[in-house]
Amino acid sequence: MKGKIIIIGAGFGGLSLAIRLQARGFKVSVFEKNALVGGHAYPLEKDGYKFDMGPSLITAPDIINDIFQSANEQLSDYLELIKLEPFYRIYFHDKSFIDYTDNSELMKTQMRRYNAKDATNYDKFINASKKIYDVVITGGLGATPFMNWGTMLKFIPYALRLNALLPTYSFAKHYFKDFRHRFTFSFHPLFIGGNPFRAPSVYQMIPYLEKEGGVWFSKGGMYSLVKSFEKVFLKLGGEIKPNKPVKEIVLNNTRAVGVKVGDDFYPADAVVSNADFIHTYKDLIKPEYRQKWTDKKLKKTDYSMSAFLLYLGVKKRYHELKHHTLILSKRYKSLIKDIFDKKILPDDFSMYLHVPSKTDPQMAPDGCESMYVLIPVANLAGRVDWEKEGTLFKDKVLAFLEDDFGLTDLRKNLQVCEMFTPLDFEKKQNAYLGSAWGVEPKLTQTAIFRPHNRCSDIEGLYLVGASTHPGAGLPGVMLTARTTENVILNDFKKSRINFSAMGVK
Repeated sequence: MKGKIIIIGAGFGGLSLAIRLQARGFKVSVFEKNALVGGHAYPLEKDGYKFDMGPSLITAPDIINDIFQSANEQLSDYLELIKLEPFYRIYFHDKSFIDYTDNSELMKTQMRRYNAKDATNYDKFINASKKIYDVVITGGLGATPFMNWGTMLKFIPYALRLNALLPTYSFAKHYFKDFRHRFTFSFHPLFIGGNPFRAPSVYQMIPYLEKEGGVWFSKGGMYSLVKSFEKVFLKLGGEIKPNKPVKEIVLNNTRAVGVKVGDDFYPADAVVSNADFIHTYKDLIKPEYRQKWTDKKLKKTDYSMSAFLLYLGVKKRYHELKHHTLILSKRYKSLIKDIFDKKILPDDFSMYLHVPSKTDPQMAPDGCESMYVLIPVANLAGRVDWEKEGTLFKDKVLAFLEDDFGLTDLRKNLQVCEMFTPLDFEKKQNAYLGSAWGVEPKLTQTAIFRPHNRCSDIEGLYLVGASTHPGAGLPGVMLTARTTENVILNDFKKSRINFSAMGVK
């Protein structure tokens, strides 16, 4: 055994890294606050309706399969992936829509309805997206730790040449004139908690990533992927400790030597946190040990938006909805500004609907629909009183879907209606400011400016998950696991001794 490692949090990042390290010969224990593994990807089942409470789509299945292969397993032995067509249907405020797909000719045919030149520029945009993808994914940037300026300085010439430091919306605006196309090819940062008007265009690799790898659904829901990871990890001999909220990362001088749960101390040779970044530093590490990430510096860190969610079980089917559907307000930039900067609850909203029963009927009773509605909202740095506003906002959303969008008799056919607000993210998942995506992916919080995979203050302490490099979203989080694994293995190799000789035994 190479050494004992404790991972705090059993989200996708924690489980991915746990598999990788256990397969490498480390003894890994995962401590999870909740009764079940999954983190944000928690399941909800009620009255025959099944919901994924967090992540709802799979892109870049090769990145997922790489985790299985690290344990000498194959994804196909554990999961049945179903490719979606289209990837999303995007409804605009005027009821026009685009079925977003990897079929180039179909995309161009749809785009010609609104702007012929935009359709001509589609291939140019995809080629530009591919060049960024080649650097980030094929070239390994996403799995390369940005912990020194040497790495950053090597990246900057590529980024400048590819316009990857421009805001995402500006990148799309260069190719497209129609508002529909500018949204369609700039909204992806919202899927990782980013503002398209300031997230760098390095995230413009996502359109090509989707085109190259597809958008998929795992039969049984996203939690089937969580359970598969859990099964592989346990098969390797790993240990999961549910209902064990870590209250402190224990240090010996400047080195992490284990964790405390209640009054119990659990020793380790290294500790990895998959918990929220600011929660990790502010709540689990005493201030005197934090030379870089002081309370003052943590306060200056910009966190992503939050989300308001409804989980609806409906005894009716709606053919106007696809597996993934976006329904947009007329406003784009000013709505984003209200959410990210003003941090208010505006009168209008845009939303994303996940209806897995379209693809997997077992996600709902016969003839019924399992629907998840997500609306981007401000994080808790704003002054929205969700105790008061939650039910009012829920009613407003349901009224919009039925009366304005046209889901006939929605409220009359509701059998399940569960609500999740930014307060729930804060209380149930220790998410700072109720943010569902952690540190905001903007230029000054990307790459070397993002919290490092190895903590700079404390030896033997590492990060994995949405707030470290390369960032949020399912592929991003799984790449953080590969990146952090590389850092740990390199540290172990440099030490030339067993980790257990360096800490407590």
